[in-house]
Amino acid sequence: MIVLRSRREIEQLRKANAIVAEVFKELKKVIAPGISTRELDQIAEKVILARGGTPAFKGYRNFPATLCVSINEEVVHGIPGPRKLKEGDIVSIDVGVNLNGYFGDAAITLPVGEVDQEAKRLMEVTEKALYIGIEKARAGNRLYDISHAIQT
Repeated sequence: MIVLRSRREIEQLRKANAIVAEVFKELKKVIAPGISTRELDQIAEKVILARGGTPAFKGYRNFPATLCVSINEEVVHGIPGPRKLKEGDIVSIDVGVNLNGYFGDAAITLPVGEVDQEAKRLMEVTEKALYIGIEKARAGNRLYDISHAIQT
């Protein structure tokens, strides 16, 4: 079921997602070989709390962290810990923010230092697919239209 939101609700969703964008901005500054996934998590939590939000994932079904962090081929929703990023890794980061009951949530994949051509291509193709899907997410289109555009 699709819930139509008021302008005020849409503005609240924008504010929550602006915090998500700020988290990504700060994480992009520090992504480098040697930083641990726990350190990334701590940075994200500080940004969220400083802007009046709360981490949406932390405590949800006992999830222990602010971020979901997965390195290279790891399955999504990895738990941050002492593991340090290495040159050539690609790291996927998912963050959720609760701002007064309105949620922002997004994921990003970032290179750690210089990555090989295969990793670069993977990131380029998946980002392109994302924007193709967004372009097809319009009133009147169905999920099939979006998925077909992404796959072709």
